[in-house]
Amino acid sequence: MISLTGKTAIVTGGARGIGKATCLKLASLGANIVVADMNPEATNATAEELKSKGYKAIAVVANVSVEEDAQKLIDTAKKEFGSVDILVNNAGITRDTLLMRMKKEQWDAVIAVNLTGTYLCTQAAIKVMMKQENGGSIINLSSISGENGNIGQTNYSASKAGVIGFTKAVALEMASRKVRCNAIAPGFIATEMTEAIPENIRHGMVQAIPLKRAGLPEDIANGIAFLASDASSFITGHILDINGGGFLPGGGH
Repeated sequence: MISLTGKTAIVTGGARGIGKATCLKLASLGANIVVADMNPEATNATAEELKSKGYKAIAVVANVSVEEDAQKLIDTAKKEFGSVDILVNNAGITRDTLLMRMKKEQWDAVIAVNLTGTYLCTQAAIKVMMKQENGGSIINLSSISGENGNIGQTNYSASKAGVIGFTKAVALEMASRKVRCNAIAPGFIATEMTEAIPENIRHGMVQAIPLKRAGLPEDIANGIAFLASDASSFITGHILDINGGGFLPGGGH
């Protein structure tokens, strides 16, 4: 059985969706949880829910695209729990539109959160992890859109493709310090973000998935738990596709 007892996990974008499911999963395996998000009410509510279940958790309101906030996040986790063992770079946004209509601010916003935020949090975290005897595990959230591209998501696809390259480079740089870095590339997952997609389009996307269902946040959380744990101790620089077969020849997304 996977155990994360005594480990401290930071989950960005942790208040809702995949992030919240990840907080609950990692906490159930024994980890101390730092819930990080921009919305104070939602961030505190998720941390309180975890504590009501008997888990150790704190809330940190942070914008991962701001260097000072990223550093505060790592410093707070270290001060509160004594270590930074797991970092889940889950925070992400979309600003979907066709490239010919995309405004620069829509491009900049997505790159800032999805890619720069991953860089800033990882950079701050590895400075702690590399000094720890057991190193640490970093899990970045990419996307099937970062592997295949997607119409109306040039900004999002670029950011998530960047996360893949970033993950592999960090894995190479940090392997000698016992810090592993992997990524998960979800397919279509039923979250508040995907609820904004028109119903007819959502239906078509689900029908294109070989398993004929949308993924659940818990499906991604289970993969994150594996990559965070010692069960994956010989895995680094890997991109784990969790998409119901959507990445297979003949599959869709």
